[in-house]
Amino acid sequence: MSEIHGLAVHAAGAHLLAYKFDPGELQANEVEVKISHCGVCHSDVHLIDNDWGISKYPFIPGHEIVGTVVGVGSAVKDRAMGERVGIGWQADSCGICEWCRQGQEQLCAKSQPTCVGRNGGFADKVRVNSRFAVPLPATLESENAAPLLCAGITVYAPLRNYEVRPSSRVGVIGIGGLGHLGVQFARAFGAEVTAFSTSKDKEAEAKQLGAHHFVNTRDTGALKKVAGSFDLLLSTVSADQEWQAYVNALRPKGTLCVVGAPPSPMPILGGSLITHQKAVAGSNTGSPQEISEMLDVAARHGVKAITERFAMAKANDAVTKVKKNQVRYRAVLTN
Repeated sequence: MSEIHGLAVHAAGAHLLAYKFDPGELQANEVEVKISHCGVCHSDVHLIDNDWGISKYPFIPGHEIVGTVVGVGSAVKDRAMGERVGIGWQADSCGICEWCRQGQEQLCAKSQPTCVGRNGGFADKVRVNSRFAVPLPATLESENAAPLLCAGITVYAPLRNYEVRPSSRVGVIGIGGLGHLGVQFARAFGAEVTAFSTSKDKEAEAKQLGAHHFVNTRDTGALKKVAGSFDLLLSTVSADQEWQAYVNALRPKGTLCVVGAPPSPMPILGGSLITHQKAVAGSNTGSPQEISEMLDVAARHGVKAITERFAMAKANDAVTKVKKNQVRYRAVLTN
């Protein structure tokens, strides 16, 4: 196999620079994928800036990848040359622990993220364990599908795991890269959907995406008016919120699920959880099986990311716009 060419970060917060490396021999369980599209996730920004203290430089960011299989390891039987696949946050797992055996590979203690300790998708090619290269339905456009591999599964998994159904009342907090997909998927599940946003100008678009109702969270009384209303609240924002007000907005046995990490501890009264058996939970990505299911649901229900396209060579421009929250709603790099 030839060298892989990409754009790497060489120090925390630095610009992406041209970078090439020799990936060595293709491992028996790996596929090599020629990348056509790669989304720019806020997680990439956190990794570039080493906000989580786990980045190792130099590295190539990117984990919302769509491309074509151009190399197949000797032991790979589930992927084929020329197949169009998607790769998300995870590139490998141990395959033998209790979580992997249950099909919950994202919980594996030896889970390997696509661009932590390895090189990701801001490149011409990438290598991953074949189990984490998921075939894409033919009807999904690659540009719109790329953000589904991280943002999409991040909001889909809790909707599925908390058993959202047509009788459910779901609220999506934050209508951005994650939230605009959360609204679409919640509507596809048949739920009554409410969008929460600090941006009043997003109301019309949120309703076009499938929300039945809109709550402007800059209105101090708005959250009080929806107290006791929701079976599931999905928080997609990475900012501190009025968490107690959201817990109060849950129905009995309701869950506040956090998929965007707030910077500060979440002050919540324990007693407010006890009386009506409410819960606060978190969710990360999903397993390859869940990603495959999510892509199928997206294809059949017309769920797609609203994207802004950048040439791969303009990745620094895309990252800058994502940092400034100037992309509506998801930046995608193209080769």
